[in-house]
Amino acid sequence: MSRIAYKDVMILLVEDDEGHAELIKDCLKETGVDNPIRRFRDGQEILDYLFEGPETKKELAGGYLVLLDIRIPKVDGQEVLRRIKSDERLKSLPVVMLTTTDDPREVQASYRMGCNAYLTKPVDYESFTELIRYLGQFIRILRIAPIEE
Repeated sequence: MSRIAYKDVMILLVEDDEGHAELIKDCLKETGVDNPIRRFRDGQEILDYLFEGPETKKELAGGYLVLLDIRIPKVDGQEVLRRIKSDERLKSLPVVMLTTTDDPREVQASYRMGCNAYLTKPVDYESFTELIRYLGQFIRILRIAPIEE
């Protein structure tokens, strides 16, 4: 199976907070991550895209990285993670939980369901931007397997 370099990866950002979404995008760009980012405002949007969208078949030929908040409308992040990781075609999709929730039970549940990393968003601006910069550096060294049909 081939691996995809980070430059060829589309980032699927699931974030309902407009300010957080823009800050994440800006900080990633500052670290040299200029990958396309497709934003989803709730859990149902990402599920529709991954499982039902007409453009999905064509777009999913590439590599993807999901940045997933837990506290999102319609379908929460834990359920989105569960559905991704229980689908044979999507289970290898790397999912980073990026959330304000630091409850140890949530962390443990996310890892049990197959998340690849769990990052807690700090409350203060400086710490938040620093975390996203580290995430950007991490993304730049990732190698991701493509989704197989």
